[in-house]
Parts: sequence; structure tokens; C-alpha cells
Amino acid sequence: MSAEKRVVSGSQRKTDRDNIALRPRRLADMLGQDRVRENLSILIEAAAARSEPIDHVLFYGPPGLGKTSLAYVIANEVAGNIRVTAGPAIERAGDLAAILTHLKQGDILFIDEVHRLGKAVEEILYPAMEDFVLDIVIGKGPAAKTLRLNLPRFTVIGATTRLALLAAPLRDRFGARFRLDFYEQKPMQRIVLRAARLLNVEISDDGAQEIARRARGTPRVGLRLLRRVRDYAEARADGVITLAVTQAALALMEIDTLGLDDIDRRILRIIIEKYSGGPVGLDTIAAAISEDSATIMDVYEPYLIQLGFIDRTPRGRACTRHAYRHLGISLPEADDDESQRALLL
Repeated sequence: MSAEKRVVSGSQRKTDRDNIALRPRRLADMLGQDRVRENLSILIEAAAARSEPIDHVLFYGPPGLGKTSLAYVIANEVAGNIRVTAGPAIERAGDLAAILTHLKQGDILFIDEVHRLGKAVEEILYPAMEDFVLDIVIGKGPAAKTLRLNLPRFTVIGATTRLALLAAPLRDRFGARFRLDFYEQKPMQRIVLRAARLLNVEISDDGAQEIARRARGTPRVGLRLLRRVRDYAEARADGVITLAVTQAALALMEIDTLGLDDIDRRILRIIIEKYSGGPVGLDTIAAAISEDSATIMDVYEPYLIQLGFIDRTPRGRACTRHAYRHLGISLPEADDDESQRALLL
């Protein structure tokens, strides 16, 4: 499969019809992440005043917070074409070279999961980002020659959920780095209301508030819940998303009042019931619930830590007293100082 086809297929995987309709197009349409939006606005305005492309941008943070959407917003703001790919899709240095040689002045290259780029690929990307040149090696052995091609000035936007796995030389080549945080309740509610309007769904304020409250501070989750509640309202109610309809739909989906689903509760119960509240290693938890450890760490654990339900200790994960109370489990007697400390959090 050619590199160009990889770019196209990567874009198609990331953007289904609903997501395209709901994705904000300009910075003014973005809700929440005020600090990031303000800094991006300054970055874009300053670059426009100098008549040059914006500096390379890196977004990092938990999944579902809008890293891909922000890449599209930036492309719209600077009126540039955007090419979308992902770290795992660029398997060889030649794949990246094919992508870079097709870029034009002011284009945006968005690389999702940028921390998963191979070393050989990164070596090609370094001079391309810093000096806008592409070094191609022709031949092998002593007769090998290096051909240097000039590239148009373009912007790389990287997105990662694992900043620590990003190689330092690559990380340092991003002139602007922004962490996306979980959304507060009010911005989430506005996101749900805006999406309902775009989907032509009638929703009450308290229905939107209930969806936002259980969205785990993550727009992707909130929009997914909105679609499922919409389905329930159309199939089992009169099509209007009220508070009662929302509560009934989410109860059927086994999503509790804090947005925890079955996997979240299984993680907590494994730690509490099988390992006396912890500490227990991440790989052990993953094996116990038949889930990938990276998925637990990237998808489930950040929200559980934010709620104060899980504590990371040098020996592993431990549940706090808040997790016991949420699950309705009595606090045990602490056997040692570490367990006592965890239970008192």
C-alpha cells in the first residue's frame, strides 16, 4: 500500500460522517480549553502578520479531548490543506518521504500517535521540521550519495497520549506544545447542546446536563452518549431527550452517575476484592480483566485518578476510600502503613 493511500485511509478512519458534522471549524466554535484556544489564536495571528506558516504544534493529553479537531481548526484558520496520517501507518522512511514531497507551501501535516514513529522515520522528519529539507540516500555502501531536496515551509501538528514516549529530539522540534485537560461541566454541557442542535435532536437543559455530567470530562464520550440517548429517545420515547429519558438510557447502558462504565467498575472491584485494595501491578489488573494494560493506562486510569478513586504507588495501583464508597463497599482494616495511607486519601 502506498504512503499516499495510507494518508487517505488514516483520514477516513478518523472522520466518519457524524464527526465531520460535529467537529468545530474555527477557534470561535471551540468550547472549553480556553488557555489552549487563546495561545493558538496568538500563534496564528502572529504567523499571519509575518506571512509565514505557523510553528510546529504538539498536542498531548488523554484521548478524546479534541486533538484531531484542533488540527482541523488550525488548518481552517490558516486556510491550508491538511494531510492526516498516524505514527503506526508510516512504516518506512520512504513512506514519510513520499508524504513530504507532496506537501505544498502552508500545508498542515497532522500525525496522530506521533510517539509511535519508528527511529528511521524520525531521522527523516528531524531536518524536514527544522530546516525544511529532505535528505535521500542513493545507493549503498561506499558509493552511496546523499541527495538533499528543499521542501516548502509546512507545519507539522503532532498528537499523542503518551508524551513520555516521544523522543526528546522530536519533542524539542515542536515550537508550541499544549496539554489538553479534561473538560469542566459547563463547557461539556454546551458541547452537548451544540451537538444536539447540529444533529437536529430536541433536548432539554437538564437532559444535556445529565449527559455532560456522565461524559467523564471528554467530548468524544459526551457525543457518543448523546447519540445513544438519541437512539433510545427515538425508539422508546417521543424523540425528545429529557432528564428521565437520559437517566433511563444511561442506566440501560450501565453508565453510573459519575460516568463509570462496566470496565471502570471491574478495575476497581478487581483491586478491592481480589487484591485487598492494592497496591497491585498494572499488568496484573490487565490480565485479571482480559484487557490491554496500555488501554487501561491511557483510557480508563486517567479519569479514575482524576476522581481520586485510584492512587499510583511505587508498588502499583491502590484504591482510595472514595472508590470504596462509590461502590458501596465497607472500608477494610489497614494492614500496613501504605494501605492506611491509600485508604485515607
